Amino acid sequence: MKRALGLLWMALGPLAIWHLTATALDQITLKPTLDTKIQWGVFVGVFVPIAIGLVIFGYYAFRGEYDQLPSKSDDL
Repeated sequence: MKRALGLLWMALGPLAIWHLTATALDQITLKPTLDTKIQWGVFVGVFVPIAIGLVIFGYYAFRGEYDQLPSKSDDL
């Protein structure tokens, strides 16, 4: 199940970036003022690294890196 969800996370990251960027461009086109551009620039700038982290997390889940989790701190 973890590996299947890894595929989902890897697909969800770029899809979310595309949707957020398309929405930002649409909103900026509707109201091309400086405050709208700054607002959407901040949204995209903050969310893109989060989405990239989601893709990385999905990649590790797909590879099976989370199959053997430690049961106590000494196992790290």
